[in-house]
Amino acid sequence: MVNLVAAQKPLMHALMKMAGITPYTVEIEPGTVMSFWVPSETVKKPKKKDQKPQIISQPKKPTVVLVHGFAAEGIVTWQFQIGALTKKYSVYVPDLLFFGGSKTNKTERSPTFQAQCLAAALRKLGVEKCVVVGFSYGGMVAFKMAEMYPEMVQGLIISGSILAMTDSISVTTLQELGFSSSSELLLPTSVKGLKALLSVAAHKKLWFPDRLHRDFLEVMFSNRKERGELLEGLVISNRDITIPNFPQRIHLLWGENDQIFKLELAQNMKEQLGERSTLEGIKKAGHLVHLERPCVYNRCLKKRPLTYLRYKRLFLRTMRWIN
Repeated sequence: MVNLVAAQKPLMHALMKMAGITPYTVEIEPGTVMSFWVPSETVKKPKKKDQKPQIISQPKKPTVVLVHGFAAEGIVTWQFQIGALTKKYSVYVPDLLFFGGSKTNKTERSPTFQAQCLAAALRKLGVEKCVVVGFSYGGMVAFKMAEMYPEMVQGLIISGSILAMTDSISVTTLQELGFSSSSELLLPTSVKGLKALLSVAAHKKLWFPDRLHRDFLEVMFSNRKERGELLEGLVISNRDITIPNFPQRIHLLWGENDQIFKLELAQNMKEQLGERSTLEGIKKAGHLVHLERPCVYNRCLKKRPLTYLRYKRLFLRTMRWIN
């Protein structure tokens, strides 16, 4: 029987290519590879089928990196944002390790390791500076990347995420949601479990036939052992948490009805991050704010943080021309 979710992939891939991005795999080091969707103009297509595409140029526009969450790979997570951004920005959409085609033979599973690999891969793709948009698990990776590589990350836009998953936040959140563990919530093994995840992630009730749920489980929840280890490597002790002094502008873009990471958490985080951070809520949206209200989300995305990046780049070009 045809998997309905897998059958839609060729159509989605075609739409992504029409939007101006194309797939590319980066070998970070032997045994560690990361799959990306990158701007088509930066890649030279091979003349023969047995040849690999080559990176031929750096991004020509201000660069935006979209980092996905835990339940789906990159282009599925950001399918409604990519086309809205590619006209004015060079958009890069990675699959984090153990999502999509990304993998490693190393045993490290922390957000720090994900951030190191993502930064290394972006450098190989010719990206020197970027704004990183991170959702949920991808937001924690984005925070780490901004902390470790401030010369690369010019700004952050974070949705439904926190600086780090402490043991107290983990326990409190799971108890409030009625789950015994992060794996039970984020790695469902049944249609019932997937429905439970969607019910807490979305503001409005979503209805899909059971077959579609089963097909989604089969396609999007591979590498279960490794992803379970990622969840184990996510939680740190309250004693180990520190608030970095980020030099970047950080914009928190939140669904006001987020049940997983509530708006109050975002408000507290804004106070911890200081004056260079801003918070914006989107009404009638939950944790999946970018999928539930994509048009509003995209307007907010482009209104302030990304516009700042574009005008900053234009100013620097003007100064170089004057000099």
